[in-house]
Amino acid sequence: MKPYLQLFDFSKKINYKIEILAGLTVAMTMIPESLSFAILAGFPPLTGLYAAFIMGLITAILGGRPGLVSGGAGATVIVLIALMKSNGIEYVFAAVALAGVIQIGVGLFKLGKFVRLVPQPVMFGFVNGLAIIIFMSQLEQFKTVVNGKVEWLTGMPLYVMMGLAALTVLIVIFLPKITKAVPASLVAIIVVFLVVLGFGIDTKLVSDISSVKGGFPPFHIPKIPINLETIRIIIPYSIIMAGVGLTEGLLTLNLVDEITDTKGNRNKESIAQGIANITNGFFTGMGGCPMIAQTLVNLSAGARARLSGVVAAITILIIILVGAPVIDRLPMAALAGVMMMVAIGTFEWMSFRVINKMPKQDIVIGILVAVITVWLHNLALAVLVGVIISALVYAWESSKRIMVREETIDGIKVYQIFGPLFFGSVANFNELFDVKNDPKLVVLDFKDSRVYDMSGIDALNKLTESYSNQNKTLQLRHLSNDCKRLLKNADAIIDVNIIEDPIYRVATEK
Repeated sequence: MKPYLQLFDFSKKINYKIEILAGLTVAMTMIPESLSFAILAGFPPLTGLYAAFIMGLITAILGGRPGLVSGGAGATVIVLIALMKSNGIEYVFAAVALAGVIQIGVGLFKLGKFVRLVPQPVMFGFVNGLAIIIFMSQLEQFKTVVNGKVEWLTGMPLYVMMGLAALTVLIVIFLPKITKAVPASLVAIIVVFLVVLGFGIDTKLVSDISSVKGGFPPFHIPKIPINLETIRIIIPYSIIMAGVGLTEGLLTLNLVDEITDTKGNRNKESIAQGIANITNGFFTGMGGCPMIAQTLVNLSAGARARLSGVVAAITILIIILVGAPVIDRLPMAALAGVMMMVAIGTFEWMSFRVINKMPKQDIVIGILVAVITVWLHNLALAVLVGVIISALVYAWESSKRIMVREETIDGIKVYQIFGPLFFGSVANFNELFDVKNDPKLVVLDFKDSRVYDMSGIDALNKLTESYSNQNKTLQLRHLSNDCKRLLKNADAIIDVNIIEDPIYRVATEK
């Protein structure tokens, strides 16, 4: 069934009340975050809300993961700050659209599968680092601007913020123990809103960040010169933004898969992200990607279908058009409290329970990824560093696993090879043979080994030359088909004698 038809498929047993309430909760938490990111980057505030609406709606309908929430995320916005400062908002819109084209290409060529290369320690580090970022970013709400300088709140304003945030946290913790009929986060926001309104409490509101009032996202072709120089300027930002968005999005998709015990479609999600970002570029949105915090708010509220994402997006649009006076009055303490609980729920506390059972290198990798995530706020770089180090550790460990078992049969020396032959194991491989003292005919048995790369081919070639210089013959036996193809492709630079294994046919074969 097509994604947009699933929204109205009554056979899916969708709990419409939960989906609608979850969508409302997500919208409430997404608005201040999108506004904050837009202002941080120097964009007009409404570009953040437009991104939340466009990303949320398109990916909810076309995406590969029901329950995943997309919006104007800080991870992608941070990439564009330098471009905004150097060339202005029009170049930003063009870069966002081009990033969308790149993401569609990744989905069409089915490259989303490479997220499987992210090891579990890297996932632990990524999620834990992101949880810390989410929590720490809420502390910014406890600051104010005095004489042009950002300072911490003090005295009664600080105590009020802390008290309202604590009330929010208590409601989120204890309400589910009484009833799960409505999302605890939404109830907490409403209760704190009514307390502030009823008692006339003076505290920080959404309107203190920026007004959310505006119109429908206008169609707008970026006003930039169409030439190679423009492409040269925007393409680095577009590539990085596409990579960051896909990395955060596909890792979030993996996290949702684990939480819901279901399977999402990575390539479909990549294409949906691309379409949403192209639309952002032509409708004055700042672009974005899946937002792990809002996704977890959505899931914790009980949502499991696409409807909640659609409700959240439409709610944001309605608020932009007519609901600004109400949303402007929401206490920031309530929204900060909800996001703090999301951060606590996001953190992989299990990683502490299994830390004494993990290899030391996995512990170091997980901590390193978390530190890079928190320190640089660059999720893509953190994951890339983690994957590279994991790959190097794996290569090092695998290089030590190559070994041989020797036997001599009828004057023929047979070396049975165990373990992978690749760039990391070549040095150990070369030390396994006694060329001078071996007989005239030597056989390498690869039944329990594989040749993986050019370094392995080169090692075999040099070994063949060593035996040839001693007027001895080297033969290879039990090579897998993929290894034979690899050696065949290198015919121009390698000359080894491969024993063709016999092909046995059963009586019924012709």
